[in-house]
Amino acid sequence: MREIDISGSAAAQQRLGRKGLVVFLALLSAFVPLSTDLYLPALPGMTKYFGVPEYQTNLTLILFLVFYALASLVWGPLSDRYGRRPVLLIGLSAYAVAGVLCAISTDVLELVGFRVLQAIGAGAAAAIATAIIKDVYRGRKRETTLALVQSMVIISPAVAPMIGALLLNLTSWRGVFVAQAVLGVVVWGYAVVYQETLAVRNEGNWFASLLRIGTVLKNPVFARLLLVFSLVAVINMAFISSSSYIYEQTFGRSSQAYSYFFAIWAVGLAIGPVIYLTVSRRWSRTSILSVCFGGAVLSGVLTLWVGGRGPWIFLACMLLCGMANSTMRAPATHLMLDQHQGDAGSASALITAAAMVMGSIGMVIMSLNLTDRVRLIGIMNTGVGILCMVLWLAVALPRLSAARASGSAG
Repeated sequence: MREIDISGSAAAQQRLGRKGLVVFLALLSAFVPLSTDLYLPALPGMTKYFGVPEYQTNLTLILFLVFYALASLVWGPLSDRYGRRPVLLIGLSAYAVAGVLCAISTDVLELVGFRVLQAIGAGAAAAIATAIIKDVYRGRKRETTLALVQSMVIISPAVAPMIGALLLNLTSWRGVFVAQAVLGVVVWGYAVVYQETLAVRNEGNWFASLLRIGTVLKNPVFARLLLVFSLVAVINMAFISSSSYIYEQTFGRSSQAYSYFFAIWAVGLAIGPVIYLTVSRRWSRTSILSVCFGGAVLSGVLTLWVGGRGPWIFLACMLLCGMANSTMRAPATHLMLDQHQGDAGSASALITAAAMVMGSIGMVIMSLNLTDRVRLIGIMNTGVGILCMVLWLAVALPRLSAARASGSAG
């Protein structure tokens, strides 16, 4: 590994400042929700506009997440070799250009293709944001920063659908993609000002850097934690991808009303990291994680029981699951990052990619219309919640405890 002198820039960021760095990290971390939730209110209308089946329009979401995950697995290791800043500048440039191309698409397949390009550019964002946090912060400060950034990130799903619905009143779905292009330009400007935080760079060529993904996965504790916590994304993305259809078609609400329901759900999620920081002063993070998995299961049972009785009851059921999942994000990410001293880009890329892949599975299941959407959400919440709890208690937690006892994990 080759050490680079970044004294004075890692934590201080003379040009961005400490608060500016946190805002930059939040914007990078919010790329996925802003790239998806901003145009959720437009999905039913886009399906009608192109005159295609629902599953084809949903490909703009599903393939975005798949290629975002794949791109993250490339950008993350490359950032460990060449630095965070150059990778961000390339990725964000591609994202902004792709946003413009999406806005001028003439058919749904063209739009899907440009969304893939947009996803490849966006893949440089969230994974590298997490790597920067590991570069700069240690211990409790890292966990606090993760919680703070994620609280800010979770607000974006609250704001994005409302902005998307407003844009639909002022323009067509094309204006939503123009807004995404503008977002890309704004964050690109932050990346220009950002000072490099990677102190020790991996040696070797670009291909050797990509192979570091395998090295990171060979860590048994990391691999088990990654499996457990990435499964949670199945529930999250299943709800996000189907929420507009549930509120607009199942419950008969307008796209504007849907954006308000979604905003309440997202604001509830933003409370999760705050809850964690509060209760973690008395409870261990492993105990908190166990309770959160229980909350997801309870949410699924309640959704199956009463979720179909109305939009407000359904919202209450999903709030319980959402808050449980958002509460566990900071400690889960901290535990996974703590299993490696180096390779922060590779580890962060795997965390991002695994969540996106699992999230895509949830979206595919929902798009198949196997049964009533509310019922299907309840079944998935219950089943995935139980699976996560079993894997956590029987597979991941024992290995984590053993590693801590031997002093090989943080």
